[in-house]
Amino acid sequence: MSTWRRLHVKVRTARALLTSRRETRPHTWTLIQSLSSGSALRSDFFKDLEAQLAAMRQKAADALPGSSWTDIVIVGGGVVGWSIAYWLKQKERVRGEVKVVVVEKDTTYSQASTVLSAGGIRQQFSLPENIHLSLASADFMRNINDHLGVLNEDPINLQFNQSGYLFLASEQVAHIMEENYSIQRSAGAKVRLLSPTQLKDKFPWINTDGVVLSSYGLENEGWFDPWTLLNAFRRKAVSMGVFQCCGEVTDFKHSTNVVTTADGESLPLRRIQSVKVQMPNSLEYQPVECAIVVNAAGAFSGKLADMVGIGFGPKNTIAGIPLPVEPRKRYVYVVHCPDGPGLDTPFLIDYSGVYFRREGLGGNFITGTSPEESEEPNTRNLDVDHQFFEDKVWPSLAHRVPAFEKLKVTSAWAGYYDYNTFDQNGIIGIHPLINNMYFATGFSGHGLQHSPAVGRAVAELILDGNFKTLDLSGLGFRRILTQEPMMERNIV
Repeated sequence: MSTWRRLHVKVRTARALLTSRRETRPHTWTLIQSLSSGSALRSDFFKDLEAQLAAMRQKAADALPGSSWTDIVIVGGGVVGWSIAYWLKQKERVRGEVKVVVVEKDTTYSQASTVLSAGGIRQQFSLPENIHLSLASADFMRNINDHLGVLNEDPINLQFNQSGYLFLASEQVAHIMEENYSIQRSAGAKVRLLSPTQLKDKFPWINTDGVVLSSYGLENEGWFDPWTLLNAFRRKAVSMGVFQCCGEVTDFKHSTNVVTTADGESLPLRRIQSVKVQMPNSLEYQPVECAIVVNAAGAFSGKLADMVGIGFGPKNTIAGIPLPVEPRKRYVYVVHCPDGPGLDTPFLIDYSGVYFRREGLGGNFITGTSPEESEEPNTRNLDVDHQFFEDKVWPSLAHRVPAFEKLKVTSAWAGYYDYNTFDQNGIIGIHPLINNMYFATGFSGHGLQHSPAVGRAVAELILDGNFKTLDLSGLGFRRILTQEPMMERNIV
């Protein structure tokens, strides 16, 4: 059996090809439902559609010869991309049979979101999907050498500080914290609610003014070294046969079949045939033929989706809905305060949005906050606005921890979020009109901590056709089409 036939999506691809709003596309919706159920209600239209897809797959299979052929191209060599590559190879039944290439334009990772993050992991989310992703990822990290250890290489040390996350709630949002707590406990997270008195007893250095409730993670929460996790995934994946390509994806070559729905809407069904990769410091590029593309380009995944025409169709149609992911710049400040909190310092999230955690043992801390929507900084570069610290961070920081009134800023950096403007949650799954592009993006700041579980989920989708370990179907692109957001209330 050919690689294409083993890997590529079968008729199930067509189940999502014509997804649209139930209330505005009733005829299309009925056809989708009949196809998805596999009933005898399939129309001649869908039989024709299946025939078209089969012909496209056969044409791709006939084009297999050639050294530039790759089964799976992963665009984006951050921690999510390398996690996907690892899990694709980890599945024993395909080891050595599937050619996987990871394309990354900045192999120095000088501007990579992964290494510029605060490196935290927590279970304190409001959606079960995010909680389960964190629990699975925490288990993976706890046993990381069993997963990512390489023979004759040094053991992996994530430098994990299991100090927990501490969320503070004012009277206005305390009920939300209680609701989140119930969801977290039901999902298996170890979390404890603290009253202001209990909070003060446990952390005497906190000013509890304005705090009516707090939530503290008891295990599997804290922070670790992002670079170590990224490099561990990359090292292991390469040892298993994954190819690394230094270059920038600048375009796609794709075929298009236009089909018409029962209510007269024309839909362009595309299949990517090859990826155009620009070599660094060169005018040359390498076309890479492939069966499947994974868009794990993080903050720039929206730009990648534009290249294949996603969102460029007529307004108010499926083809006109873009990938709602864009870069958002976030500042991280390093401050020194010898009299600040000690070794018991948690990763504290104030209800003002300001956060801080300990950085090492020498009285250093990192801190920051997300700006208001109207104050989002320009993303053309990663320059740091130090006035933002003076105006937006320090006042809340010093109010919550009086010792921080005497802090000194020693350094700072900025990094990008792959910000999902729709609902600030990850988008995991295949695009309904591009039958061989998968998404793993839009995590809005929690991609690093979820990367081990996300990589496994995407590998399952590609190789098995559906989720096996965690049901993440709610995080697919369909919710974007139907305008049904899955809002995460605990975004930091």
